[in-house]
Amino acid sequence: MAEDKKSWFAKHKVLTVILVFIVIAVLANAMGGGSGSDNSSSGDGSGVTKTEDKEATVAKLNEPARDGKFEFVVKAVECGKTTIGTNEYVTKNAQGQFCLVTINVKNIGDEAQGFFSSNQKLLNAQNQQYAADDAAGIYVDQNYSTLFSNINPGNSVEGVIVFDIPKDQTPITAQLHDSAFSDGVKVNLQ
Repeated sequence: MAEDKKSWFAKHKVLTVILVFIVIAVLANAMGGGSGSDNSSSGDGSGVTKTEDKEATVAKLNEPARDGKFEFVVKAVECGKTTIGTNEYVTKNAQGQFCLVTINVKNIGDEAQGFFSSNQKLLNAQNQQYAADDAAGIYVDQNYSTLFSNINPGNSVEGVIVFDIPKDQTPITAQLHDSAFSDGVKVNLQ
């Protein structure tokens, strides 16, 4: 009878511990980035430009783009896949089409920062935003480096972020963030 009076948290200790870690990671990510967003270009003619009215920086493929503590380099974009997975038993089907974005993320700050694929977006020509499909990302990035990584200063991770977008759409821009609350930086995918 005493077992029935225990709280949900006491009954589900493993889930409680996992939940606590998720909450800590989200809070650390929220406090670690965002307001100090650095969208400036280096002025070295690399193609990264910024307008006077504080619009987001726009970089091109294979060019560095910075937001907060992260420097992003989008290396490739491949769309049109309808199924991804490692074999016939471990696959995921797209609602529309999968777009795989190969990205390198480097911590340019002075403390560790959590990178979450769920903070990243793809935009079409009408500026409709598409969220990352983390479940599909598990099938592509086997070391999960771009699903979630705590990146120390000077270190970088490279991997693939997966997006599920309609078959009739083409991603024009990637909007990349160092945290859920940062301004973000745009990368032209064309």
